[in-house]
Amino acid sequence: MLRRYPDAGEPLSCKPITKGLLNHGYRVSTTRGSYFLKHHLDDSTGDRATIVRQHRATQRLQSLGVPVAPPVQDTEGDTVTEIGGRCYALHPWVDGLHRAGAQLSTDQSERLGALLGAVHTGLEQVMGAGTGAGAGLAQRTGGSVGSGGSVRAVGSGGSVGSIESIESVGSIGSVGHRSPDPADTFALIDDLLAVARRRHSRDAFDELAEHRLLERRTLLERHADRRPPTPGPPATGWVHGDFHPLNVLYRGGDPVAILDWDRLGVQPRAEEAVRAAAIFFVLPAGKLELEKVRAYARAYRRAAGASAAELAAAVHRVWWERLNDFWILRWRYCLDDRRADPQFPAVSALAVWWTREYEAVCEAFTG
Repeated sequence: MLRRYPDAGEPLSCKPITKGLLNHGYRVSTTRGSYFLKHHLDDSTGDRATIVRQHRATQRLQSLGVPVAPPVQDTEGDTVTEIGGRCYALHPWVDGLHRAGAQLSTDQSERLGALLGAVHTGLEQVMGAGTGAGAGLAQRTGGSVGSGGSVRAVGSGGSVGSIESIESVGSIGSVGHRSPDPADTFALIDDLLAVARRRHSRDAFDELAEHRLLERRTLLERHADRRPPTPGPPATGWVHGDFHPLNVLYRGGDPVAILDWDRLGVQPRAEEAVRAAAIFFVLPAGKLELEKVRAYARAYRRAAGASAAELAAAVHRVWWERLNDFWILRWRYCLDDRRADPQFPAVSALAVWWTREYEAVCEAFTG
């Protein structure tokens, strides 16, 4: 691999990085420094053309002053290496720390909102405003995947036999940006409940899952008439697609690199701002730090040129998305993947709290 990058030096060590739910990453130390080697594994974003588009976007954003870490070019000027049918990219290593919202001051929260606004306006410059086919998948994985489709065919052993039409929030396609249908969510709740109840060795997580599923069904029955409409084209634009604490590196109090552009695509812009805030500023009890949200949102609106009305519509759509959101339970019960389980208590509580405090949340984003 490193033979393609003669300026990188001779390899000394290669250590896997454990953080991250998709793809594989390694810290490569050489005689000339350290690098981040990314092994692209996600089938939806791991093809060469998609990766090259991401790389070009970060190269252009860097020229605008956005803190990113574009890949290293090989001897041919390429940034993607294919080995055994898989794609790899070598990036400069950036020293820094990840910071959740609880570790950010109000001023730093404001700077975070301004940064995301700069990302959106920068992408508008370097990518254009196209929203047609090929604009890119923006499939959510780590933070808030909505119900989209339904899970069917629950087997007798307590597992789901098949997954039908699982669509992710914000995915690009012929369905546009349609909000989740509560009828699909009710069917999904029934299936997930069946799986949770049939497990042979139930634990505290299964008990909490059953409680939250029943609670969510009641909330959806009460608020089913509040399903948001599909947003029009003016609200959409190029977005990072996965803006959350593990994808922003800080050195001291300043962000020094925005990482992981796999989900670069066209989505409703303000929704990314709301969705990111719901990840950065959620407390373990499932509440948002609204003072920090307010500072963040005001800075985002100024930097992105977004109106209060646009943010209000985004708050409503992301709230609805969260109300129909069971991606962590899908991973556990449908894919037997428990890596996201620790997120479930706060994420599931947030939907309930947000529903109760809807007006206060909306005011924080628009005031």
